[in-house]
This record gives sequence, structure tokens and C-alpha cells, in this order.
Amino acid sequence: MLILLSAVKLVAEIALLALFGQWVLGLLAGQRRAQNFFYQLLQQIARPFVQLAGWVTPRVVLERHRPLVAFLILGFVWLAATAAKIAHCLEIGVQLCR
Repeated sequence: MLILLSAVKLVAEIALLALFGQWVLGLLAGQRRAQNFFYQLLQQIARPFVQLAGWVTPRVVLERHRPLVAFLILGFVWLAATAAKIAHCLEIGVQLCR
């Protein structure tokens, strides 16, 4: 159970950092972000989560807002996984969680 919770938390962290990095790099690069290799790399990492957010949200949500929706969903997943991991570690003992 601990490995599963840690894996979910890790995937959420990687996706959150990819979305955040993509946002920051988009601010810095401006209109030329489409030609930026690192922006494209971060976009590829975050693409499955943005598509999942597109399936979850209604059609009235604009395409450009889906990364924000994905970020918020992943933030809640990360919080839930962290809370579940803390509860599990308290249940089995903190020494076994190291």
C-alpha cells in the first residue's frame, strides 16, 4: 500500500512540476514558446493529464484552460495521496515508512 501511495504521489508531483514549468517557460518565452525545445518537452510530459482534464470537464471549458484544470486536479490528487500516506504511516508505524 505504501508503494502505491508513493507512486501516485510521485506521478502527481512530476506532472505538477511539468505543468508549472511549462507555465513559467511560456511566460518567459512569450510568442516563441512553440519553437522552444524545453517547452515542447514539458508539454509532452503534461499532455496525458491535460487530455484527462479535457474528458472530465464540460465542453464549455476552453481548450486553453485545460492545463489549469489539470493542475488543480493533480493538486487535489497530490493532497489526497499525501494525507493517505501520512495516515498509513501512522497506522503501521513511522519507522516502517522509512
